[in-house]
Amino acid sequence: MQEEIPIDKNSVIPIYYQLYKLLEGQIRRGELKPGECLPTENDIALRYEISRMTVRRAISELVSAGMVYAQQGKGTFVARPKLDNIVFELNDFNEEIKKRGLNYQTTLLEAKIIRADEELKAKFQISEENKRLLYFRTVLSAENERLSYEVKYTIYSKSKPILETELKDPSLPGLVAAHTEYVPVSSKKVLQVAACSQEQALILGIAPQTPVFLIEQTIFDADLKPVGWSKAVYRGDRYKLTSYDGWYKND
Repeated sequence: MQEEIPIDKNSVIPIYYQLYKLLEGQIRRGELKPGECLPTENDIALRYEISRMTVRRAISELVSAGMVYAQQGKGTFVARPKLDNIVFELNDFNEEIKKRGLNYQTTLLEAKIIRADEELKAKFQISEENKRLLYFRTVLSAENERLSYEVKYTIYSKSKPILETELKDPSLPGLVAAHTEYVPVSSKKVLQVAACSQEQALILGIAPQTPVFLIEQTIFDADLKPVGWSKAVYRGDRYKLTSYDGWYKND
């Protein structure tokens, strides 16, 4: 068993992301096996001396990556690798940039409460009038070059206020876990190649109609109700797609 790297609470890397990578490593190395139940949020929080909310965000990221799944009333379990399907992934932004020795940052452009329009009502399968959502716009940059632009929506909950300190790296599963009353249980991603719009081109500093990767992500709760949705544009000249079978890969 590989020696476990402790969580560095003084690092600029968010604690939830450190825990996510730690658990991801345990799954990839087979230390946590398919079908095995993860320790409870409380047990993980006590072990690493971090908050349960932080643990919940990390597990939400694992759910989004398809590495674990939750069963209501039973716990969270390691998923079995889908070896019969081809799985493509956009290499993790932070990891890819760190490998290249570049400085990176996530910039929050906007965060506000909005009323769902007809398109968003359809995305979230809601029918009531004046339903409110949380709306976020973010940009990922490296060495002052903008590489990705994303818009995100989650169900609004009055009991979960927006805290600026929690928006430094607002991934969609993390936003759902932190700012809604729902527990994110599963995730669906759809990848397309598209031509960037005028707005996207202006934000990314590229020409309109430039080819980009477009990824739509939907987060579901235990009842398979959509509770989060995002649309991200990645510059086609800065990203590549890689396919792996199972959890194991060589860097």
